[in-house]
Amino acid sequence: QVQVMETGGGLVQPGGSLRLSCTASGRFFNQYKMEWFRQAPGKQRELVAQISRLGSTNYGDSVKGRFAIARDNAVNTAYLQMNSLKPEDTAIYTCKASVEGQDYWGQGTQVTVSS
Repeated sequence: QVQVMETGGGLVQPGGSLRLSCTASGRFFNQYKMEWFRQAPGKQRELVAQISRLGSTNYGDSVKGRFAIARDNAVNTAYLQMNSLKPEDTAIYTCKASVEGQDYWGQGTQVTVSS
């Protein structure tokens, strides 16, 4: 069983930056695909970013050029660096780890972009 937990959410002003962290338990973290999703009230969950076990990345259209995903296998952590934040980025951000056909979700962390 893989345990997933996000940290780093909070309140930030438009144009500001925030970095989220996602830690997933397990000896074989370097084999996990790591993804960030978000969901705002009244909207569907959408893919924000993903990084493969080989380091390939993919981003949702709404965050391309502003967000970056990275991973540090030494500390079992995936990061989401969020820059140039907009009010429409306000959402609950949730991390998912995938390995051997199984998905493991974190509890989510709230990001609010407001002046």
